[in-house]
Amino acid sequence: MERLLFSLLLLSLTVKAQLCPKRCICQNLSPSLSILCAKTGLLFVPPFIDRRTVELRLTDNFITTVKRKDFANMTSLVHLTLSRNTISQIMPLTFGDLRGLRALHLDSNRLTRVNPEHFNGLINLRHLILSNNQLHYIAADSFDDFIVSLEDLDLSYNNLENLPWETIGKMTNVNSLSLDHNLIDFVPEGTFSNLHKLARLDMTSNKLHKLPPDPLFLRVQMFARTKGSPLTSLVLSFGGNPLHCNCELLWLRRLTREDDLETCASPPHLMGKYFWFIPEEEFTCDPPLITRHTSKTFVMEGQRAMLKCKAVGDPDPFIHWTSPDGRLISNSSRAITYENGTLHIIIATPKDSGTFTCIASNAGGEAMAQVELIVNPLPHFANGTNNIKEPDPGSSDITTSAKSGSPPVTNDTKATQDKKVIASDLTSSSVQIRWPSQRNIPGIRMYQVQYNSSSDDVLVYR
Repeated sequence: MERLLFSLLLLSLTVKAQLCPKRCICQNLSPSLSILCAKTGLLFVPPFIDRRTVELRLTDNFITTVKRKDFANMTSLVHLTLSRNTISQIMPLTFGDLRGLRALHLDSNRLTRVNPEHFNGLINLRHLILSNNQLHYIAADSFDDFIVSLEDLDLSYNNLENLPWETIGKMTNVNSLSLDHNLIDFVPEGTFSNLHKLARLDMTSNKLHKLPPDPLFLRVQMFARTKGSPLTSLVLSFGGNPLHCNCELLWLRRLTREDDLETCASPPHLMGKYFWFIPEEEFTCDPPLITRHTSKTFVMEGQRAMLKCKAVGDPDPFIHWTSPDGRLISNSSRAITYENGTLHIIIATPKDSGTFTCIASNAGGEAMAQVELIVNPLPHFANGTNNIKEPDPGSSDITTSAKSGSPPVTNDTKATQDKKVIASDLTSSSVQIRWPSQRNIPGIRMYQVQYNSSSDDVLVYR
């Protein structure tokens, strides 16, 4: 009996030893179990980890890949730290079983992308630290599973030029958002409007020329220091950006601040000056000035028409066009407007004739220029060689087909038909067209067929 008890005790000790990986420290402080494996030379996640572990730290190792089996069935895990490894690959659903996880630290690794399947299952995540990686892409739905629960998101020190701004705008519980030391050059207006719990926003050292006005920024505290600040204040950091100090940043200059870390990169007369010490009246914009536009233009029916308009101003003006009847022109199958101010009418019709208006606008005002377009209709030649117009034949030749019940063809009739355009073998999608020889007209290199649908008047040319 004593020998049996001794064997059971020895077996129990052996099992416990197996549950604590070699060179790791296991702390069984009931009811929590913590496993610390820092600086142990690990090349992969140890396979013998107690599935009841609450805190797992695998920092300062050489782990390159994490897989689903590494954390399978670890439903009690609350805190997982994988910082300072060489992780470059996260297999799909790696964290799928970690429904109780609150904090995930993946900083100082070699991740380049974040895809939706990387973080599936983390429905209670509150802290996600991805700083000091090599991220250049984050998919729009990567954070969907914890978009409401997340409180702390750190994406600093990466290579991000763009972010899924719409997703970030839905993180209504986020308290701290670190986007500093990236390559971000644009933030859509209204991104932070619904982040009412945001207390810290760090945009330091990016490529921002401006910040769009947002109701959230009205909560920026009077002092940049966080010590003693009210809970409803917002600490906003945006130094180290190439700020273009014109009227678009006047709203930001009117916020009361005492720090002097931010400087202006442009315009030239404000370069290097401290943002908060520049008088408000120097934050100005130059209204648009149209420097060049197309003069009166003539095109033939069916040809393309290119109307050009160039403007300068500060900030760069946005150019749009209105039609002769005053309607704003948007991209369609018939017309395309380009960012450089060019209006491309792909197929011009006589109905396009008139005066088009180029409108250049920016925060400083707008300017207009008019361009007259004349579309000359194609000449309609007679169906004979002597250019004598024949009487109206009635309905279009396209809807007329040759049938067996037609009158007998005489020599005179045949001679008349030889001078006409004849459509035959008509189907819903094709037709055979024949027309008389034009040998008496030298220099003909091509023929153009014009047709239109019975549902509209838009002519198509082939």
